[in-house]
Amino acid sequence: MISKKTDRANLEKRKGLFTEIGLVIALLFTLGAAEYTKEDLKVNTLQGISQAAGDEEIIPITRQELQKQQEPPKPKTIIIDLNIVDDNVKLDDDLNFDAFDADQDEAIKIADVVGNTAEEEAEEAQIFQIVEDMPKFQGGDIDSFRNYIQATVKYPALAMENQISGTVYVSFVVNRRGEITGINILRGVDPILDDEVVKALKSAPTWEPGKQRGKPVNVSFSIPVKFILQ
Repeated sequence: MISKKTDRANLEKRKGLFTEIGLVIALLFTLGAAEYTKEDLKVNTLQGISQAAGDEEIIPITRQELQKQQEPPKPKTIIIDLNIVDDNVKLDDDLNFDAFDADQDEAIKIADVVGNTAEEEAEEAQIFQIVEDMPKFQGGDIDSFRNYIQATVKYPALAMENQISGTVYVSFVVNRRGEITGINILRGVDPILDDEVVKALKSAPTWEPGKQRGKPVNVSFSIPVKFILQ
């Protein structure tokens, strides 16, 4: 069978040319795609950096000022004034110890006076209620003094007019000299009657003081004084 195709219609002769044209076109498409990808990637990268820069907070740059160091205080200079003299000058710095000599007896007397003063102050402040030798009033005991006060005290006329009566309880101290001190109203009735009891105690004679171990001491007492309307 005879082929009817002409040489112009025979494509087998141009197969190599078509292949080369196809390769060139494919290469152009590849290069074009690569260039487009690079430009797109560059644009996207620049936009991301700009957005990140816009979102980032701007932190101001600060500089800490250096504190001035305080200078340490300068040590004080102590100036000692020395009186420099020549070696040949004799200094009169001898102490006269004779003026400070004291007799042993005099030193003992001074110590005794100081000791006695302290002891006397302590004894003066101490008050007893019961001692070996109780104080005596005109040769009697506390009952004799209570009878004396009861007989001596006067009923105030103002209290009688106002019908004021009752019993006043009073305390006092017979000191080392037999004097009545430390008068205190324990339970009163009326200021008029209370004052009358105090006056009677202050005007009372002295006592014979009480003694403890042979020494006079302070002794406290308390007595009732009655005011009765007849």
